[in-house]
Amino acid sequence: MNPSRNSMSKVNQTTVTEFLLVGFETRPELQITLFVMFFIIYLSTVAGNILLILTVWTDHHLHTPMYFFLSNLSFLETGYVSNVIPRLLVSFLTQDKTISLPGCCLQLYVFSFLGTTECFLLTGMSYDRYLAICRPLHYVTLMSPRTCLLLAVASWTCGFVSPSFTVITTSKLAFCSQAEINHFFCDLTAVLRLSCEDTSIIKVTSLILASIITLAPFVLTITSYVYVILTSLGIPSTAGRKKAFSTCSSHLIVVSTFYGALIIMYVVPSGNQSLDFNKVFSLLYTVVTPMFNPIVYSLRNKEVKDALRRAIGKMWPSTKM
Repeated sequence: MNPSRNSMSKVNQTTVTEFLLVGFETRPELQITLFVMFFIIYLSTVAGNILLILTVWTDHHLHTPMYFFLSNLSFLETGYVSNVIPRLLVSFLTQDKTISLPGCCLQLYVFSFLGTTECFLLTGMSYDRYLAICRPLHYVTLMSPRTCLLLAVASWTCGFVSPSFTVITTSKLAFCSQAEINHFFCDLTAVLRLSCEDTSIIKVTSLILASIITLAPFVLTITSYVYVILTSLGIPSTAGRKKAFSTCSSHLIVVSTFYGALIIMYVVPSGNQSLDFNKVFSLLYTVVTPMFNPIVYSLRNKEVKDALRRAIGKMWPSTKM
């Protein structure tokens, strides 16, 4: 090989400072429609999650472990959509789809950080429900405020630390001059495909981490709910069984959607998966799950509805709900 040509190739690889996010390839006239749709989704998601956080914080009736975890989850979901959708909205409105290499790595890190944290928070929530229904006499002792805080801190800490190696090593890769990311955000799989270097170590490491972070909490969560369902079947009261199953079904809907998409995306071998396929599944946990979490988990919950009525009653005493 010609040394000068090899040198020029190396320069081309290392001078890439920004990427082009392909996003959703549609006709130009549909860009405004997509902008309006995602803007409404973003506003409703942020508003719903912030409303839930404020309701939990301001109403002492909701100062329980379950709602403590829910407020953490709502805060996380707000960060989730804010990490992805605003950049997508800008591209719809201005047609500017470029993102800098540091910006891409930051988005990748925040995405991985929040995704990992959510896995552990969902596990903590399932453990809380397991104790509440399967071991009610020991619930107050086992799920103390200190335990709740430790579980939450551990979840956020694991989320903060776990993506570090993958993101740092990815940021040091050399990328080819055709730096087009066929995705609507900086997804690791799509970014690694652009590198001109051997990424096998990063891929293997990320697969191992994804398997541990996704499968272990998923198994623990499902195991907890198997015990919850079996215990609920033994509750003599029809109302008690209905309440237990209502709580379980709400949680399992979100857990199944979230984990199902993650496992298909990052754990199952991706050789036969197209990038368009990945985009569709990415929408499930980056957009759909954060939007429906407040509704599925809480806004259909009697305790939250009562708290909202009390809050509205304080602000507008003449209002009846």
